[in-house]
Amino acid sequence: MFEGVGTALATPFNEDYSIDYAAYKKLIQRQIDAGIDYLIVLGTTGESPVIDEYEREKLIETAQETAYGKTKIIVGTGSNDTSKVVKLNAIAEKYKTDAVLVVNPYYNKGTQGSLVQHYQYISERTSLPVILYNVPSRTGMNLLPETAVQINETCKNVVAIKEASGNISQIAQLFAIKQPSFEVVSGNDDQTIPIMALGGVGVISVYSNAFPKELKEITTAMQKNDLRKAQTLNQKYLQMMNLLFVETSPSPLKFVLSRQGICKNILRMPLAPVSEKTENLLLKELENYEKY
Repeated sequence: MFEGVGTALATPFNEDYSIDYAAYKKLIQRQIDAGIDYLIVLGTTGESPVIDEYEREKLIETAQETAYGKTKIIVGTGSNDTSKVVKLNAIAEKYKTDAVLVVNPYYNKGTQGSLVQHYQYISERTSLPVILYNVPSRTGMNLLPETAVQINETCKNVVAIKEASGNISQIAQLFAIKQPSFEVVSGNDDQTIPIMALGGVGVISVYSNAFPKELKEITTAMQKNDLRKAQTLNQKYLQMMNLLFVETSPSPLKFVLSRQGICKNILRMPLAPVSEKTENLLLKELENYEKY
């Protein structure tokens, strides 16, 4: 269901920090034109913590209107308030999206057992497929392989996990113990190849906002078992993948998108545009892309 590339969409803003829906449509259309397999609305890359409920509905509606019948739409609904996740899932259901992406609860850290209860409660209250999202660097809590498998086996609509722990050994253990139907998607662009080599089905990407065709080339090569081509492409694009995280994402991405004419280099606080040093690094790497 989640094979290939899913782009975790950035949310464009105007100078007054209102949402730039025209730029949002432009970004979405670019993904469709590049053959991206699905889109994630209101993930971390979309600055979801600073989007209010009215804007959330408008973004989902805009994505559905722009991409309906062309690609799948997944909505990020994670929160550290379990009841809020249920409420946000209901909004996603209202707009008939294809799935929800639910990040581990952050800040008010629980236990592995409490994670199971959290996801079971959510699962029982939505008709949509649920993708777990493990990103300890953001949440301060790691979803262990055994816990992910328990959630999958006790929640019939938990169908996949976005794995962004960065720990390949942990991810390998997950593949060793999970059911084949429980899909694993890379949550880190630079780990697309190793996770797909282990049995992953693709990647949910930041990089593909700016370079959708390039990342699609890598996943397609892996799907065709052309490891040599995937390696060559990965080595070619890896520097930019890494630079997009040299400061807190999506700040570097917003700068790149602004240089590409997709949206303005504006973020809502507490995030801010990247430093001049990072701008120069990104500009230098963008020059390399012009030579490809």
